[in-house]
Amino acid sequence: MIALEHVTRRYGRITALKDVSLEAERGLITGLLGRNGAGKTTALNLMTGYLPPNEGRVLVDGMDMMLKPRECKRKIGYLPEKPPLYDEMTVTDYLKFVCDLREVLPRSRQKHVDEILEICALGSVRNRVIGHLSRGYRQRTAIAQALCGNPEVLILDEPTVGLDPLQVVEIRELIRMLGKEHTLIFSSHILSEVQQLCDRALILHEGRLIRSFDLHGQEKENRIRLKISAAGRAKDLEAAIRSIGCVEKTEILPEEEPGTAEIRVTGRKQDERGRMTDQLFHLMAAMDAPIRRMAPERDDLEAVFLEAVSQG
Repeated sequence: MIALEHVTRRYGRITALKDVSLEAERGLITGLLGRNGAGKTTALNLMTGYLPPNEGRVLVDGMDMMLKPRECKRKIGYLPEKPPLYDEMTVTDYLKFVCDLREVLPRSRQKHVDEILEICALGSVRNRVIGHLSRGYRQRTAIAQALCGNPEVLILDEPTVGLDPLQVVEIRELIRMLGKEHTLIFSSHILSEVQQLCDRALILHEGRLIRSFDLHGQEKENRIRLKISAAGRAKDLEAAIRSIGCVEKTEILPEEEPGTAEIRVTGRKQDERGRMTDQLFHLMAAMDAPIRRMAPERDDLEAVFLEAVSQG
């Protein structure tokens, strides 16, 4: 849906992005990660057409941003790190103003604003002056302006920065909801936030894309990784587990309590004999090795990020 192709962006002698190619696919939530100065905000500004690349292309739905800027920008809603709010305007008047800038037809404007107010839970403050709103409602208003014109792509730069814990939870829920209807890209310093919300994570380091990480790859590829705690000797249980057809890899982990084997199992979710979890239950029961815990595992984004940056 939106992509950078071999993009380089310089500020004088400083190169902020170096030959970066990345893509945010339609209908997915993509998180952009990186240390301060990694080039995240520059990448977002290029995607929105706010900055032109020195080299390479920015494509929106197959269109070149430099050749068709108007058509491309119609498809994008943008929340910068410092939202462009007008404190002297009411929430409703501000959204009507943004709709005017986004060329929403006058006859549709009121209905469109009402829909955005409902989506962003701003109905109770619709007639309040923005300068008198709490930080949470200001951030909701800033996200609301990005929805004006019903863009297909939403780009959010640090959408939860400066919010209190309750406000962070509320904005995350809003982002999760918006991600069902839009291609959504956001940058964040909070790794747990990206882990919770995103389908993919892109890691920038010193102006380069060093890692593209599918956060739900196992589920999409019919793969699963489980951590099993069961009564018995770890070596005996591991050998038996390997006999299951859909099991591809096993690993004995350190014991967490005496007499309990800890084993990590990786493989396909199911094969012609059925689900891997069901086969594991039947096997453990036949061996008189009660399962005390069995839970799916995912790659920890923090570990992936730290490894990627240290090697970057």
